Amino acid sequence: MSEVALIVIAKAPVAGRSKTRLCPPCTQEQAAELAEAALVDTLAAVAAAPAGRRVLALDGEPGPWLPPGFDVVPQVGGGLAARLAAAFDSIGGPALLVGMDTPQIGPDLLERAAAVLTTRATDAVIGAALDGGYWAIGLRRPDPRVFDDVPMSSALTGRAQRARLWELGLRWRELEPLRDVDTFADAPAVAALVPGSRFAATLAGIAPPAVAA
Repeated sequence: MSEVALIVIAKAPVAGRSKTRLCPPCTQEQAAELAEAALVDTLAAVAAAPAGRRVLALDGEPGPWLPPGFDVVPQVGGGLAARLAAAFDSIGGPALLVGMDTPQIGPDLLERAAAVLTTRATDAVIGAALDGGYWAIGLRRPDPRVFDDVPMSSALTGRAQRARLWELGLRWRELEPLRDVDTFADAPAVAALVPGSRFAATLAGIAPPAVAA
């Protein structure tokens, strides 16, 4: 599995730019705190998993939350599809990409996903998110066509992405589905899965009056 690179695609946690769909009930500052916590947990999982390379495809500037051992590459301009394609192209080989919205992932899950990607007769893997998108996608070889005409950040994203893989004749396998943190309603459910995480601790530290529905 060490031949597979692990990519985290993320936005630097800055108030007013990060996890704004958590507002309300969160303030912009609280949303950024939760975004940073989710990113820290995700990077920790990637750092602990076997990988040929660890890459952070970042929109913004790295901060003290970035652990050692990561290559930071700036995201290209354009929509998410273009940014995903560029992230894979920066690797040039087998890679598994995750976002910063699933702090419950752990190194074991990432290792299993990478192992699936390296199995015979597998060109891609995809992990469904419960909102209709996906929390992970892996490619044996980078191909910008994979993301052509796939509507991003939609309840139809996952379905469209699978259809695109099929159109290209790629053989893919499914990873286990996960819930990602898109709205504040998602946050307690995800935190409950990883009670010892930075994300769970940050959520618990937010004053209840500020986050009451």
